[in-house]
Amino acid sequence: MAVTAAMIKELREITGVGMSTCKEALVEADGNIEKAIEILREKGLAAAAKKAGRIASEGLSYAYINDEKSIGVVVEVNSETDFVAKNDVFKNYVNDVAKHIAKSEAKNLDELFAEKWINDETVTVKEALSQQIAVIGENLSIRRFEKFVSEENSVFVSYLHAGGKVAVLVEFISDVKNDALIEAGKNICMQIAAMNPQFVSKDEISQEFIAKETDILTQQAKNDPANASKPDKVIEKMIQGRLNKEFKEICLVDQEYVKAEDKENVGQYLAKVAKEIGGNVSIKRFVRFETGEGIAKKEEDFAAEVAKAMGNN
Repeated sequence: MAVTAAMIKELREITGVGMSTCKEALVEADGNIEKAIEILREKGLAAAAKKAGRIASEGLSYAYINDEKSIGVVVEVNSETDFVAKNDVFKNYVNDVAKHIAKSEAKNLDELFAEKWINDETVTVKEALSQQIAVIGENLSIRRFEKFVSEENSVFVSYLHAGGKVAVLVEFISDVKNDALIEAGKNICMQIAAMNPQFVSKDEISQEFIAKETDILTQQAKNDPANASKPDKVIEKMIQGRLNKEFKEICLVDQEYVKAEDKENVGQYLAKVAKEIGGNVSIKRFVRFETGEGIAKKEEDFAAEVAKAMGNN
């Protein structure tokens, strides 16, 4: 596959690595972005492939739980400027979008846009969005949403950070529902907002993910001159240690609990909460939206840099 300037630019935005190096990685990966990221990580040039890009787009991430506590929604609606994101008209619209999703059967954005708008059934959700664009005077977009529907013993707790920069929704399973559980739930939501875990626990991590991370760490170790004289068993032990450290960072229950006075992880904190309320407490799932995650705020002029990189053979 031919490597294009757009592909180089995308890889650079994801990894922060120089244009020429990005081009070399893409050539080696035959134009595959995911493989190029792995190559850069193996060389120790990209610390992690989180694909966050440059967090840039304005707007709001919003969490909503209906009055019956049976449905939870997280939605991100983007605007062009932070000024609009703070506007009450925009905030009210985002709230209405969340309420619509709570009553919706849509499984994706295309289905959502085709539905009749909750506040005016003479127009679709897409048409209502166009009306808001005309009213507000900026381009707006409903970017993504997640919806949780309650099951037996479900408890939904939500949290908004910095007025909508980050929105978190957590589904707990508990046979006791009281204010103490909700307070603990808020603490867990703040943990997720701050520490951005990828999984609830190691049980959710696929063998494919583990194998890929192990391979990347192995290549990193082999490419490090300091490990050249170390026996294979030492290298393997070192890789396992790094893998375990990564699991503690990306698995919620294994993360160090940020509000703890003593050293304890989130799982230990939950066990303590369960004992205090006299019931069982576990985390079933969570969703975390960060506004503008992975969207470039503005197009930089990469023309000269791209041209130079494309000219290298």
